[in-house]
Amino acid sequence: MSADPVTGELATAPVDGVPVPAASAGAIGVSLVYAAAPHDLWRLSLRLPAGATVADALRASGWLQRLGAATLDALTPSVWNRAVAPGARLRDGDRIELSRPLTVDPKEARRLRYRRDGVKRAPRRLKTG
Repeated sequence: MSADPVTGELATAPVDGVPVPAASAGAIGVSLVYAAAPHDLWRLSLRLPAGATVADALRASGWLQRLGAATLDALTPSVWNRAVAPGARLRDGDRIELSRPLTVDPKEARRLRYRRDGVKRAPRRLKTG
C-alpha cells in the first residue's frame, strides 16, 4: 500500500509482500523526501519492517511508478544528507532524501550572480548600550 506523496500521510507499507501492522514493535518509521523542482517538495512517512533498506522504502512508497525508472535512476539517495547505496539498512527515524544532479557548478553560479548583481553587503548594525 502506498500513500500520496503530496499529503505525506503515514502509510503502513508492505515490503516484499509482507504487510507491516502500524503498531508493530518490529517496525521502523522513516520519511522520504524529494524536491521535484524548486518549491515542489514531496514528503511521505512510511512504517517498514525492521531491517528494511533504502530500496525497500522506495518500492513501498510507490514513487517508482509515479516518477518512472529513468528518473529514479538519475536521483541520488541519501540518509540525513549523506549519500548511501540503495541496499543501506534504515533505522527508526531516518530521513531518506532523493537528490537531483546539479545543473550548474555552485562556484560558477556564485560568479554569475556576482556579475549580475555586484557586491551585496549586509547592512551594518549599530551597537547600542
